Amino acid sequence: MKLLVFQHVAFEILGTLNPLLKDAGFRIRYVNFGRHPDTEPDIDSYHGLVVLGGPMNVDQTDRHPHLETEVRLIERAMQRKIPILGVCLGAQLIAKALGAKITRSPEKEIGWYPVSPTRAGMEDPLLRHFGACEQIFQWHGDTFEIPGGAVHLARSPGCPNQAFRYADNIYGFQFHMEVDPSLIDRWLRISAHQKELHALKGDLGSDEIRRHTERNMQRLSELADKTFRQFVRLFGERTVYRQLPSR
Repeated sequence: MKLLVFQHVAFEILGTLNPLLKDAGFRIRYVNFGRHPDTEPDIDSYHGLVVLGGPMNVDQTDRHPHLETEVRLIERAMQRKIPILGVCLGAQLIAKALGAKITRSPEKEIGWYPVSPTRAGMEDPLLRHFGACEQIFQWHGDTFEIPGGAVHLARSPGCPNQAFRYADNIYGFQFHMEVDPSLIDRWLRISAHQKELHALKGDLGSDEIRRHTERNMQRLSELADKTFRQFVRLFGERTVYRQLPSR
């Protein structure tokens, strides 16, 4: 099983999803469009697609022409009916490929925010493990409309559209479940992120996020493990499951 991963910047990676995919026997290929914007991989050679986050807006195609390439490849992946997962910018690109609008979020969310599943989310195979309200890590200023024909799965007080499912194997998550403490700390040390965070939360923003990370990470790790395992199951019986070491 071969999985293609669209990457936009070096610091946005599969994170905790990576070991689960490898444990299930996937061969993973990253395409870093930030480094190689002219790349156009053959999507027909892959069994699944993950589209990661990034700091750009989906409509900044003049500065990032590869975004048009990605939308076209996502459309091709949908035609092939392979599993697709989009995270943050990736979810917005999937939504755009489905004809939905991408707009500024009602609230810029950086840090830990309460996310609640909708009624459909409570019954969804990937998100049914969520409680009524979970603290989930976020880093975004844009958001997507729920595409026509898609199912709205989760919301937050400041950003109503947090997750959707299209068909039975295409998911878009506005939030970041793939993070761990080291990845969050890496993001907090990036100069552009520090300026963005300071403008939103002031001098104590990074310290606040680190405190909340200590408090919330164990639960997020549990949710991410269950959610991503269910995503792997979308690939069917061809995947090979092994017992992961205990955390």
